[in-house]
Amino acid sequence: MTKGSITKLTFLFALPICLGNILQQLYNTVDTLVIGKYCGATSIAAVGTSAQPVEILLCIFLGISGGVSILVSQATGRNDNKGIEKLAKAAVSFVYTTAIVITFLGVFLGPQILKLMQVPDDTIDLAVIYIRIVLLGTLGQLGYNTNAGILRGLGDSTSSVIFLVFSCFINIALDLLFVAVFHLNVFGVALATMIATYFSWIFSIVYIRKHYPQYHFPVLPKKCDMKILKKIIAIGLPLGLNSSLYSFGHTVVQTLVNTQGSTFIAACVVASKLSGISSIAVSSFSSAALTFTGQNLGAGNYRRIKRGGVQIPLLSGAFALTGDILMFIFCRQFISFFTKDPQVLTDAVHYIHVVIPFSWCFAVFNGILNVVNGLGHVKYTTIVNSLMLWAVRIPSAIIITKFINGYYLMASIPISFAFGMLSMLLFYKTKYWKDIKEKSSKENDEVISGISYEKPVAKVPSFS
Repeated sequence: MTKGSITKLTFLFALPICLGNILQQLYNTVDTLVIGKYCGATSIAAVGTSAQPVEILLCIFLGISGGVSILVSQATGRNDNKGIEKLAKAAVSFVYTTAIVITFLGVFLGPQILKLMQVPDDTIDLAVIYIRIVLLGTLGQLGYNTNAGILRGLGDSTSSVIFLVFSCFINIALDLLFVAVFHLNVFGVALATMIATYFSWIFSIVYIRKHYPQYHFPVLPKKCDMKILKKIIAIGLPLGLNSSLYSFGHTVVQTLVNTQGSTFIAACVVASKLSGISSIAVSSFSSAALTFTGQNLGAGNYRRIKRGGVQIPLLSGAFALTGDILMFIFCRQFISFFTKDPQVLTDAVHYIHVVIPFSWCFAVFNGILNVVNGLGHVKYTTIVNSLMLWAVRIPSAIIITKFINGYYLMASIPISFAFGMLSMLLFYKTKYWKDIKEKSSKENDEVISGISYEKPVAKVPSFS
């Protein structure tokens, strides 16, 4: 992504990820569809509410895969193949080590977290079953996400779609088999998800070893360079802690949702699935922003960083706005695929109408955030994300619930979106962005004057 039209490259990079995100969303949505058809609102609530503890336990370490992606993209910009090989070895060792820890922690701590979340009595037993089974798939989850991060850093955004196609169809087939045929309810859905996750991880390993043999990608953990592992953690840990704090904050908000009863929980679960579908382009453009910035930083292309740092967030916001309008108009028809319960349907439509009109703000916010992450300034994004959740969304949700009406507590989401976007726009006023602009101007002047020069390589970690 260091040469050519920024807009064209962004679309070409984001499109496969967008398709992958649709499959990923389908991966999760099928669970809700199958349960809604064969089990009912209580089971939907169990799956939805147990997703938060799973995220809390996984997010710290999934953030490490983001750190790997950033470092790989920078190494790709420098053509540092040896460094990429070392990064891959360190990442694989980290995945195996942490997966074991998370699995054991999740099995024992998951139920305790659900109790703290005040999950209703008619839902908690099913939620405990779901969380324990899904967390047995931690190794597959961490392994797949790390491998996908490596591939995105290399500029390969297509391959992960291949893995998800296979795993998604496996998940759908097993969902129908376990729930519709064997009537295993939530246990069946969790088991299907766990098995499909392992398949996606295995597919990714086979693909990387076949198509990128020069990196000698290991299947099992091997001795890794501790200096490189520390650099991965230095960038990935803030991203992971940020995501984990965000998920923990969602759990606090989910606790407020849980006080409204199982029907309202089910409505929020269904509505959140739809809002996720409508903003699929957001994460696609965000991945493009991360890889684009990292590769061009490694190559010292500051003019492209300056242009792409504005263009990509705007493209993301425009696409999100288009999806938001369609979802706002047709949300009732979409929701009817998930449930026929009239109250759940009404509450879910209400949720969409409150949240969706401001989702484009989140698209712009997330686009800028990943430009900044690609530059390596993860502390800035961590601070903004923390404020967005803990200083805005949670307090506003509590105030709405306590002093206005809990039925409108989802209004805290668009409030936090607007705050996040404005906060990230301020990055363009910081010394970090001014430095990018100055280097861009210098680069531009040298090109205009016809001076032949060797591009300065950005000061990013070298592993050779």
